[in-house]
This record gives sequence, C-alpha cells and structure tokens, in this order.
Amino acid sequence: MLGKTAGGLYWMFRSLERAENTARLIEAGFRIALTRSTGAEAEWKSIIATSDAQGAYEAKYQTYESESVVNFLLQDTDYQSSVLSVIKSARDNARLVRTALTTEVWTSVNETWMVLTELLKNPIPQTELPSVLSTIRQQSAVVRGALHGTMLRNDIYDFCRLGTFVERMDSTARIIDVKY
Repeated sequence: MLGKTAGGLYWMFRSLERAENTARLIEAGFRIALTRSTGAEAEWKSIIATSDAQGAYEAKYQTYESESVVNFLLQDTDYQSSVLSVIKSARDNARLVRTALTTEVWTSVNETWMVLTELLKNPIPQTELPSVLSTIRQQSAVVRGALHGTMLRNDIYDFCRLGTFVERMDSTARIIDVKY
C-alpha cells in the first residue's frame, strides 16, 4: 500500500474520532457545569486543558465561559482541532484516498461534512447544544458503520482502525493527565 494512501486513511479516521471525542468531552463538561452552582469555570478550564488547547484558547479569550469554550471547540476554524476543522480534514483525506474507500464510506464522510458544516455555521445556543453534540456523535457512528459494513478486512481497513484507536488512546491519556 502506498504511504500517501495509508496516511490519508489513518488521518481521516483519526480526525473523525477526534470530532466525536470532542463532542463527548463538551457534553461531559456541560452536564457537570449544569450541576454546579459555582465553579463551572474550573470545569470548562479543564475541558480546554484536556483538549490541549490552552494556548490557542487564551490567545482569543480571557475567561472560561460556557459559550466561548463550546464555540471555540466546535466552530473555530483557526483552531486545527475544532470539530469543524477536523471534519474538513477528514473529508479532505477521504477525497485524497477516495479510490481506496467504498462508495458508502465516501458518501457517509461527505454527508457528515455537509451536515456538520451547516449545523456549525452559527454560534450554538445552550438550549440546542445537546442536540448538536448528538448529531456529531451520530454522524461519526454512520461513518464507522459504513466502514465496518462495507470494507474488506485488509490493510486499508487496518489503517482506518489504527487512526481511530491511536486517537482514542491519545484522548484517554489526556483525560487521565488532566483529571488525575
């Protein structure tokens, strides 16, 4: 398998996993912040720290308010790990390796990009946040389902899974580092 194709597959699925992990992290922070009468800012600060985005966040914002953290992690195209940025990266990589993917996988990645680009074009009100995060997770599951349901179990599949699991491991390590 050519290195360019393997790298495209790896980064495509690593980006998709990062989008889902970010959505789950925001949801956890949102739920915890709702249960606290004080100290919600500390929870949002830990979400930014877990995302490894302190420098980029603090360059734009002075406080850790819910709306600014959520919009930064979901929509800020200047931040390369925002959901909008990683979904664009996943689609770009999918386009690069399109011949290695089944039609269903390509279609699901492209549809995910279109749905999330439309969904995240405006700031997200707190009342709609759970629905938006659910959509991000659902779209990620659609791509994963297309991968598992239509791809041969060969090197192409292995590089896709490798990207997913390396990102999952990285996210888990960052959570453990920040929380413990």
